[in-house]
Amino acid sequence: MPTAIVVLVAAMMLVGIVGAVVPGIPGTPLILAGAVVYAFATDWQPIGVGRLLVLAALVVVAEVSGYAAVALGAKRSGGSRWAVVGAIAGTIVGLGFAPLGLILGPLAGAIAGEALRTGRLRDSVRPGVGAALGVLAGAVMQIAIALVMVGLFVWWAAFAG
Repeated sequence: MPTAIVVLVAAMMLVGIVGAVVPGIPGTPLILAGAVVYAFATDWQPIGVGRLLVLAALVVVAEVSGYAAVALGAKRSGGSRWAVVGAIAGTIVGLGFAPLGLILGPLAGAIAGEALRTGRLRDSVRPGVGAALGVLAGAVMQIAIALVMVGLFVWWAAFAG
């Protein structure tokens, strides 16, 4: 295998791990893309379609888990559907103001949503904090999934020929 391909794939994997933490870098999709490049370069041996599907499923889990963790954080801390919708909207808006917006967006969104429903700002803070904690939990899940993906890829490429 050409050294350039190995370097490219390794760079994609490393940037993918960084992207699991840093907003704006598509972490797990980049790891999957690196695996696809490797599969093409090696005529699909030892990374084949089945293994790529496993990695693709992990990408879906990682992407969904981020939003689900925000919603679950708001809900489990006593928030209503309004807080959940506000937290998700705040997450989306917060993407434009990363990295601080990724914490403050869901926090403010959940507080605003719950305050609109109840009319009581004081009772709305707890779901907001829950949403912010959900963002952190989602980030931890994304990092863990990215590391699992790279670990599986390395295992398959090096030992499962």
